[in-house]
Amino acid sequence: MRVFYRFRYVCLLSCALFLAACALEPPRHQGLATCDGKPHKLTLLHTNDNHGHFWRNSKGEGGMAARKTLIDQIRKEVEAEGGSVLVLSGGDINTGVPTSDMLDALPDIQGMNLIGYNASAVGNHEFDNPLPVLMQQAKWANFPFLAANIYVKKTGKRLFQPYVILKSGDLKIAVIGLTTLDTVTTSNPEVVKDFDFKDPVKEAKALVPELKRKADIIIAATHLGWYFRGQHGVNSPGDYRLANEVDGIDIIAGGHSQDPLFRPDVKNSTYIMQAFEWGKYVGRADFIYKDGILKLTEYRLLPVNLKKKIYRDGKKTYVYIDKKIPEDKAMLELLEPYQKKGEASLSVQVGSTDGRLPGERAEVRFHETALGRLIATAQKERAKADFAVINSGGIRTSIAEGPITYRDVLKVQPFGNQVAYWEATGKDIKNYLQVVGSMPPDSGAFAHFVGVEMVVEDGMLKRLHINGKKVDNNKTYRMAVNSFSAAGGDAYPKIDDKPGFVNLGFIDAEVLKEYIQKNSPIRVAKFKPRGEVQRN
Repeated sequence: MRVFYRFRYVCLLSCALFLAACALEPPRHQGLATCDGKPHKLTLLHTNDNHGHFWRNSKGEGGMAARKTLIDQIRKEVEAEGGSVLVLSGGDINTGVPTSDMLDALPDIQGMNLIGYNASAVGNHEFDNPLPVLMQQAKWANFPFLAANIYVKKTGKRLFQPYVILKSGDLKIAVIGLTTLDTVTTSNPEVVKDFDFKDPVKEAKALVPELKRKADIIIAATHLGWYFRGQHGVNSPGDYRLANEVDGIDIIAGGHSQDPLFRPDVKNSTYIMQAFEWGKYVGRADFIYKDGILKLTEYRLLPVNLKKKIYRDGKKTYVYIDKKIPEDKAMLELLEPYQKKGEASLSVQVGSTDGRLPGERAEVRFHETALGRLIATAQKERAKADFAVINSGGIRTSIAEGPITYRDVLKVQPFGNQVAYWEATGKDIKNYLQVVGSMPPDSGAFAHFVGVEMVVEDGMLKRLHINGKKVDNNKTYRMAVNSFSAAGGDAYPKIDDKPGFVNLGFIDAEVLKEYIQKNSPIRVAKFKPRGEVQRN
């Protein structure tokens, strides 16, 4: 176990008289519990990247009803032993499940209220909605939305409170919120343009000395991302850099990169934790705090009714990887009406596919897939374009073989972006595609194409054909693109203010739905990439 020391100011004389041994310790906070000589038990529970998953999935996994039962059980157990519990979120409450999206994540926030979350970081996908929706969500929540590094450009003031001081037993705990700089490129440009997203490390460095005077323990609830050894690629620097460069943060409960850290990553005496995504796990960290020393005694990711596939008597079946957690009745009563309301409109079949259309993060952000090319084809036809480009960050999940429902489509494209096109000369198109075609894997900027054959080597466009013909620098071409990318999202070249740009106003998910309706059954083989785009 990792033990680390917090150097404080000299204790009050009364504390020193109460426990003379404190005089031999490093300086402490005045008037805080650091010098009372007794151990304090603290259990931190954390989740992140909920993305609208308030209800269990089709296999009975996850869901807030089972999550509440689990957290209630832990809270009862810890409090019976004289300890206290904090529950934190690493952000991205929004976006991903249609039944939540259509209600602006109201069921998710109400579920978090019922569970008793103490605070949440603000995630980049909180900015998928118009600002009035985000501010309404903050009002719905019985817990604070925290973001120390988001400022309103017009006023220079923070959009949300930077931190909160929580009382946990005899301890005072500061929780600071930090949001990724990726928000500028990964969220709705029309929403984020009015805000400055400042360096979270600089903001934390400025605030931590103040928090040391106010609290025994400092926790950062972050939506920055954890990247092995800080190797973040084109993503913004994350928790590793925060821990490495800011002294005095005891714990980071993070999100954004959606990693299951089954053991904390420890850097600069800071525990970095993350609990995967969608409420699949609840992270549990048990600490003992005594005389300024914080000791981690146990850490686990607790599965929320997750299952594994096995074969029994030659047949595929799913079994729980741990004990089944019963669902909390009060939570079911709260959430079931929302689920039923969504089911009625989202369960309508719109088509079918003869095979799986791959759309998982680990697939679409590393290579082109049939689903990416299907989406691009639908947008190309709607825009009557010569070719189309789609950012992989706009593809959120796969479509399974068989019937396709309206829900399936909305889960793939939940953001409500609009289909647009840009008419430009071959020369301008070459410049654009050289940038977009060079976007590296493992990011939402990685692009999928249709109607294009090209070779990009070391960031240079070596060959480009559109619809089988070499591009003419002086000829005009029409490119289909979504409004998010056109506005500079995912660091694509901004083109929505250029001559020849037209926003058609059609929602991307609706365009995909109509294409599927007209062309079902979808033949996966038709859309599989065949090496048309080569990137070295």
